[in-house]
Amino acid sequence: MTANALPATVSPNAWQAACRGLANADPVMARIIAAYPGSQLVSRGDLFTTLARAIVGQQISVKAAASVWGRLQALVKPFQATTLHQLGPDQFEGVGLSKRKIEYLGDLARAFTEQPDLAQTLQHLEDELVIARLTEIRGVGRWTAEMALIFALMRTDVLPLADLGLMKAISLHYYDGLPISLAQAKATASIWSPWRSVATWYCWRSLDPEPVDY
Repeated sequence: MTANALPATVSPNAWQAACRGLANADPVMARIIAAYPGSQLVSRGDLFTTLARAIVGQQISVKAAASVWGRLQALVKPFQATTLHQLGPDQFEGVGLSKRKIEYLGDLARAFTEQPDLAQTLQHLEDELVIARLTEIRGVGRWTAEMALIFALMRTDVLPLADLGLMKAISLHYYDGLPISLAQAKATASIWSPWRSVATWYCWRSLDPEPVDY
């Protein structure tokens, strides 16, 4: 990886090593992994796009988010911070975004326009420092920053406990569908380290016909 590029995917060897480690540590996860051969997390390779897509997807269904995202991409061409930053709020009419999300996307675009090297800077920081930096941007909470860690920066050991899909999958596969606490989810996931991002991806995959993508 060059100093100015983000990885497009986790290397096949690293993914396979993660799957072997998870399967050896956790028989439940072993069954989930076995159900989805030849499938793995793929990154867009662009931190701004991942964050924008995560903001669009906040608190709405995957299907609704995909529809809104498609309209947003049609509006913002090319899809990059400087282009989005030039748009006024009234130009988003018909996209399907709330006023608040339009404001959040504007703040995100401004941050990346004013700090063009932000993505490269974050590559070299520890996960919690990345989260701290990103959550300085209005509209980027911990969950959104964790999606960036997983899908853009390709960090291997992220556990987004605020993610409803992850919590649902842990409940379904480990607790017979019963309600669970954050403490229970964290304890269950402890054996997934240092591959909690990979395990999380398989949890999502077990719930949706299409892989989760930010």
